This record gives sequence, structure tokens and C-alpha cells, in this order.
Amino acid sequence: MSPTPVAAQMTCCKLQIQDLGLAEYRQVLELQGQLQQKRRDGEIADTVLLVEHSPVITLGARKSANKLVVDEEELAQHNIDLVAIRRGGGTTAHNPGQLVFYPILNLRELHLDINQYIRTLEAIGIELLAGLGVESRRRKGFPGLWVGRRKIASIGVRVSRFVTCHGMAINIQNDLSIFDYMIPCGLDGVEMTSAHKETGRTHDMKKIKSHLADLLVHHVGRASSHDTPGMATEDGRPTRRFGARER
Repeated sequence: MSPTPVAAQMTCCKLQIQDLGLAEYRQVLELQGQLQQKRRDGEIADTVLLVEHSPVITLGARKSANKLVVDEEELAQHNIDLVAIRRGGGTTAHNPGQLVFYPILNLRELHLDINQYIRTLEAIGIELLAGLGVESRRRKGFPGLWVGRRKIASIGVRVSRFVTCHGMAINIQNDLSIFDYMIPCGLDGVEMTSAHKETGRTHDMKKIKSHLADLLVHHVGRASSHDTPGMATEDGRPTRRFGARER
């Protein structure tokens, strides 16, 4: 896994964007932890990792939303890893052709509270998909993006001492059959879709990543110019987890 700078200079501070290519989930999870600690300590600037993952299903912090329809042995037979992680939301899946981005951001310095941050991620996804000819939207109470009743992007984040990790996964042209092994985000009856499924076209991932880098600079740069902080005080807990809230 050799990071490639994608890059970008914000108006008031630097945003480091790295393309990790195709990488194993566990490796990137470890890297996120290292970068989050460095960001908390002020050793690095805000950073975003762009990546496609080898097939993996992840289990979130919300145990009631972690629903598999096969056991771990069957997943292994299909070369699908299974990883339990400390982020909001429930079960989700990653595989090649899905674009995932992990922001390591200091929300206090960006003057964002958690709800504003989630809305920012969704806005980035909406604009990215619009550039591919896909009209997506939010659904109240269900962080992520939808095309009609079909889900195309998932969000699950974790915040520790104001610094984020985990992030957003957008289905571009990945094999959607991986979602057959689980109940996505614990939501019964949810159909997953992708940009390829909606448009019938194959998309250039390199160009999509470049567009995503531009959107990250625009949206995070705009957030950092707010005059009034949305998050003024820590609530006393060392770690806070946020993500999909299923009903």
C-alpha cells in the first residue's frame, strides 16, 4: 500500500489527500488510527484517504444493526474478510469499484458539529454522483444517499477529541452481490445500487477521484471559514461514535 498524493491547497490551511489505490481494509484501519492520533497531537494537517478495498464486510458499533445472513466460514470461502470496528452504524460492505474516503479532520478547527459534518459528507456525495449522471438524495433519519428507495452510499464515522475517522463509501461500479451476505446497515428490505447500475456506463475511477479531491477542498474549505463554531465544548467522554441511525 503506497499512498499517492492527490493533493490540494485550501484557502486557509492545507488538506492532504492521499490515494491508497486498492488496499486491504485492516491495513487502512490501522493507518487511520495512526493518522487520527497524529492529527489530535497536531503533528499533521487535516487528511483524507481515498481507497478501494478488497472484499470485506464490517460490523459497526450498533450491534442491533449488525445482521449477516451467512456465517464467517462461508464468507471466508468467498474470500470476504469480516472485521468488527468502532464506528457508528451497522453492517456494511466494501469491494473494488466502490470509492471510499476517510477524512481525518479536526471538527473544532473547522467549526463543524457532527450533524453539519454528516451533511457535508452527503453534499460531497450528491455532487460527485451528479457528475456521473446519478441524482441522489438524503433520507431523513438515515445518513447516506439514496436513488429512489435504493441505497447508493453509506456513512459511518467515529470522532475522538474532535478528530474524525472512518467516513463514506459510494458504490460506483462494484459487484453488488457482496451485499447479499448481509442486511445493509441493518435495514431489512434495502436494495443497494451503484452508479454503473443506474447509468449503464463504466466510469473512470481516476477522474472520479480527482473530482472528489476538488469537492473535498471546496466543502471542507468552506466549512473552515465559518465565523461561529458549531462545536464549542467537549462533552467529557473520551470518544464519541456517530453514524447511521436506523429505524
